Amino acid sequence: MIATKSKSFEDITGFIEKYHNIFITGCGDCAVVCKTGGEPEVAAMKVALEKLGKKVTGTAVIDPSCHLVEVKKTYQQHKEEVLNSDAILVMGCGDGVRSILEGMKKPVYPALDTIFLGETVRGGYFKETCSLCGDCVLDRTGGICPFTCCAKALLNGPCGGQSKGKCEVDKEKDCGWIMIYNRLKEINELDKMTQIRQAKDCSILIKPRELVVEGATVRVGAR
Repeated sequence: MIATKSKSFEDITGFIEKYHNIFITGCGDCAVVCKTGGEPEVAAMKVALEKLGKKVTGTAVIDPSCHLVEVKKTYQQHKEEVLNSDAILVMGCGDGVRSILEGMKKPVYPALDTIFLGETVRGGYFKETCSLCGDCVLDRTGGICPFTCCAKALLNGPCGGQSKGKCEVDKEKDCGWIMIYNRLKEINELDKMTQIRQAKDCSILIKPRELVVEGATVRVGAR
């Protein structure tokens, strides 16, 4: 789940101030869950822009807007509306913005801020659980990511600052490494706490990255 929040309407109108004809896209996946880019939000944005005197040439909620093939399909379905626009306002994550740029070849502007990849705890509550680091250690930490759940991103912990299971950086939050300890104890794998984890190979974080799947071969690397 990609968590997003809406930018201020003032920021959005500032981005597109010089354009008159606007095409709006939403996302039928994560942005629907976050209530930032589904059908109701796109419809509300259309009304708001038209009240400012903008012409909305069309709207589309793409499912999902980060899927380039779906973006290209949507372009074909709304080709005249897109071509008649000066710019596209994207109510989706940052990856959606890039996909729509690639698939529709128009100036694109984000209506949302992309926050993190995480889990849906319950309706309206999302929690960051993965940092997309490319070097997963969950097999050694009971399924809890230290790189994400520890405020210091320590791969060997806990640090000396934790107190009563709480993090010294934010005393309202549970210490990630105490969470890992408790989980490993629960599944009888506490011996993994004594294993020293090597520093991450940060070369795999060089961006932008790409993943190519060809038959049984998978290649990952910087583009």
